[in-house]
Amino acid sequence: MKRLILISLLLIRIAYAKPTDKFDADIQPAVFSVTLVMIHDVVDPPLASRYYSYCMLGADAIVSKFNKAVAYPSSYIKSFPAINIKENSKTFNYQIAATYCIYESGKNLLPSGYMLEEKQADYINELKKRKIDSAIINQSIAVAKEVSAQVVAYSRTDNYGKLSTLRGYSPKKGDEFWFPTPPGYFEAVQPHWTTIRPMVMDSATQFIPPALIQFSKDSASNFHASAMEVYYALHAKDSAERVDIANFWDCNPFNLSTAGHMSIGFKKMSPGGHWMNIAAIASQQAKIGFDKSIQVQTITAITLMDAFISCWDEKYRSNRIRPETYINRYVDVKWSPILQTPPFPEYTSGHSMISSAAAAVLTYLLGDNFSFTDDTEVMFEIPARTFHSFEQAAAEAAISRLYGGIHFRDSVENGQVAGKKVGEYVVEKIKKAGVKQAGLKS
Repeated sequence: MKRLILISLLLIRIAYAKPTDKFDADIQPAVFSVTLVMIHDVVDPPLASRYYSYCMLGADAIVSKFNKAVAYPSSYIKSFPAINIKENSKTFNYQIAATYCIYESGKNLLPSGYMLEEKQADYINELKKRKIDSAIINQSIAVAKEVSAQVVAYSRTDNYGKLSTLRGYSPKKGDEFWFPTPPGYFEAVQPHWTTIRPMVMDSATQFIPPALIQFSKDSASNFHASAMEVYYALHAKDSAERVDIANFWDCNPFNLSTAGHMSIGFKKMSPGGHWMNIAAIASQQAKIGFDKSIQVQTITAITLMDAFISCWDEKYRSNRIRPETYINRYVDVKWSPILQTPPFPEYTSGHSMISSAAAAVLTYLLGDNFSFTDDTEVMFEIPARTFHSFEQAAAEAAISRLYGGIHFRDSVENGQVAGKKVGEYVVEKIKKAGVKQAGLKS
């Protein structure tokens, strides 16, 4: 009950935040509403990044049609189509249409998207309270639906619909390979995600990370030493702080707790959802306005999607064993990590990779040494943390996986290397497309 109250209070706080322009404060509640439905549906991390991308792309396409300072998505996404808008620009408000399009795309894409209908109605009522003309509202909704339908049609060409037709996944045989972990022993998440069409990258294999430490049972080996670092990670003097860091960046969509014969599932947002909220927090703090905020959050979303595609390609190529499995087999059968081990191979760390990628683009878009307070996890009763740059936040997100007991150090560090390369590549492409820095820092 306490968690439900916290979520309700957070929604109220977001919905009535003081806007920096007429419609600026409408963006975060729309994206967060999509996040809440994904939490309800237990959407896995790679898939969540896909949903965020298409939900934001419709809004960005609308904004870029009416603000030439915002680059059209096809200028950095080769596959993105020309979006047609039939309505006369004088009969609707493009910012209202863009916001409504986020809700509409979420409604059309998510399994429980129907839950967003209530949020759409709330948004319309809020616009009426602001004395927005009903004809403008109705025409803006028509534009949003028109654009959303085109973006959803585009999403159907990225190979996601073919995943269910691919051969089922079975864990590889061999001591060095990943195997399902307790307590749920869930099957592998998205083993064929490498087949999804990237947004900006040329291919899933464009940014292969550095070579991993080779598996070994030998107690004198580098791999065993790496496992022992995880085993003793919380024996340090700052262990309490390490636990706080691990919990803050947990971002496990479904945590299963067991007690005897009873199992309780606890839902949270994905790593991508956490970074989308950081992008929203930073955009509002920088006071860059509605149009630029949409652009920042769209570019963040597509960067996350490409980073997940790249990371998942490596995960199922190397297919490396998790620390929990290795330590239980060769060190301590009773040991368990403080975070629940996710159901997919270990190398590289997904959070390390996507956080580094997101930080690279946010640093370009909003500036280096950008201080912000991240209260994303307050709704889960985890205190806010303050960072003095996006890079600092990404570095903490990365090392949290070692502290939490779910990744080896080379997975964390090499994930950061590969993720930064993805982010820098996106920055290179958006620079060529004319996307400029906001020029406003905290």
